[in-house]
Amino acid sequence: MSIAAQLRVLIVDDTSTSRMLIRDGLEELGVRNIFFAGDGEQALQFMMATPAHLVISDFNMPKLDGLGLLKAIRSYNATKKVPFIMLTGRADKALLENAVKLGVNNFLTKPFTVPALKKALEAIIGKLA
Repeated sequence: MSIAAQLRVLIVDDTSTSRMLIRDGLEELGVRNIFFAGDGEQALQFMMATPAHLVISDFNMPKLDGLGLLKAIRSYNATKKVPFIMLTGRADKALLENAVKLGVNNFLTKPFTVPALKKALEAIIGKLA
């Protein structure tokens, strides 16, 4: 069984269209265990109950944004090493610097392509197949 088929991925985005685009890209890469949260608070609750192997999160969200979620995930022993990819639609230098300080593993700029998604994943976890 491929690494991709074994991954549990949590997609965090307040826009259902974005969640579905990310899901479609992940499925194209062979990922089958995909979970969703509409904001950082929902994502954190999910991660406390059943941690995913990877989090892909948007930056701009209500309640708890991507940086807040990253900080919270990094503060718990059970989740502090979970790989985290931050989605962003803008090249905000301060955002990128803060995410790096908090331990983000990679970035993905919206709109993204499936090859870019694959490259971001493989940079963290190795070959998917």
